[in-house]
Amino acid sequence: MYVARLAGIVVYDPNGDQVGRVRDAVARMRPGNAPPRVVGLVVEIGVRRRIFVPIGRVTTIEADAVLLSTGTLNLKRFEKKPGEVLVLEDLLDRRVSVTEPGSDPRPGSVVDVGMEQERSGEWTLRRLAVRATPTHLGRRGHLRQVDWEQVTGLSDAAGEQGTANLLAVLDQMRAADLANTLQDLSGRRRLEVAGALHDDRLADVLVELPNDDQVEILESLGVERAADVLESMDPDDAADVLAELPEPEKDELLALMEPAEAAPVRRLMDYAAGTAGSIMTTNPVILLPDVTIAEALAAIREPKRSPVVAAQVFVSRAPAATPSGRFLGMVHFQRLLREPPSDLVGGVVVDDLDPVGPQTPIAEVTRQMATYDLVAMPVVDELNRLVGVVTVDDVLDHLLPEDWRDRDRA
Repeated sequence: MYVARLAGIVVYDPNGDQVGRVRDAVARMRPGNAPPRVVGLVVEIGVRRRIFVPIGRVTTIEADAVLLSTGTLNLKRFEKKPGEVLVLEDLLDRRVSVTEPGSDPRPGSVVDVGMEQERSGEWTLRRLAVRATPTHLGRRGHLRQVDWEQVTGLSDAAGEQGTANLLAVLDQMRAADLANTLQDLSGRRRLEVAGALHDDRLADVLVELPNDDQVEILESLGVERAADVLESMDPDDAADVLAELPEPEKDELLALMEPAEAAPVRRLMDYAAGTAGSIMTTNPVILLPDVTIAEALAAIREPKRSPVVAAQVFVSRAPAATPSGRFLGMVHFQRLLREPPSDLVGGVVVDDLDPVGPQTPIAEVTRQMATYDLVAMPVVDELNRLVGVVTVDDVLDHLLPEDWRDRDRA
């Protein structure tokens, strides 16, 4: 069983109840070049908590599930002990040399690690999938399976390590889960993996990290790349990240961003903390009143829109972007589903709920949203132009402790 294929599969207790998901395997190194013994799995349970499950508690490992012999587990947060390695974190992409009979050692990188169960019942890391370092530019090296004993460079704690294969394992994770994984990595490895992510993906992950990690990663990217990543964020998220930086760095990054991308971020940073303006989202779905119901539904089906933003549309006079023309009202997506596709959104607008202003305290915004069961509250300026909306997740992010994303606190 290759460990990369285990990542993300569900772990069940004997009653068939889901315990969590596999995130890595833990092995203990042995003297010389003997295959390491697998001592357990790292399993993610709930939100942002990873625990250690001893391999002796595992009864079955299948392609889509891991079955445990007991539902009683130690919920203490996993911490790697001296002499242990995390297979995916520490070994994937490791630069190694492969020695085969009758040939000189050949360089390559680890693509995956296979664990096998011995007759004694213990699991060991017996096989590795290693891709040879290409000898010609543009050609991929040959992929071969080799025994652990044929490979050198695996026990070197400071050995060179790439990121491609680990990123392939992490690719299907949600941004919040990937952020959680980054917090588990060593400082150097965390920066390497974060730096290898595409700008859009890194932007999504950064907003899920604690403030200190956000700053550390941004500073490691260099100002040009950091500005590109900030441009990939929603303006409210970019404003939150920039707020953690010293003034000179903040000003430099804003100057490097495209003016059209930097403008809404600057506006958000002008609002006082604790107000609707300081937490609002500036990219809601804004439509003109002569748009049809069918066109409105197409707008909220845009894959990149978050569910909370796509839950309703806001109707205004032109322009249909913040700051908009005169705000007319809003329509929840359930109402859109009930109306004929050819009707106009202007005919179904709800206009009897008073919007709030940018300086309205967050506590008042929260009370109004709770009173009227709103997913999002429109925010208008003194000219009755829509300048943003406060969503449920904006409010929750404010109400939770400032360090709620920090795994050390969970």
